[in-house]
Amino acid sequence: MYSSISEREKLRHPYYQIMELSPAKLEAELNTWTRLELIDWLSWNDRNGIYRDEESLSEIGVILDKPEAITIIMRQILE
Repeated sequence: MYSSISEREKLRHPYYQIMELSPAKLEAELNTWTRLELIDWLSWNDRNGIYRDEESLSEIGVILDKPEAITIIMRQILE
């Protein structure tokens, strides 16, 4: 059974909280995250994406680096 998440719960969850930041604050925050934290967020936000190392290596032959992960997250949030 699926239960929707309330607006109050969203605001407490760190993955939702970053979505409320200004572009400059978002970029600053993401730069403090590790590469694996960025990949976890991307995998959470886009379940069909190819972000994890094993998947990325088998599909496109390279792993996602930190700067590209930040770029993708910012694009997903801001667009």
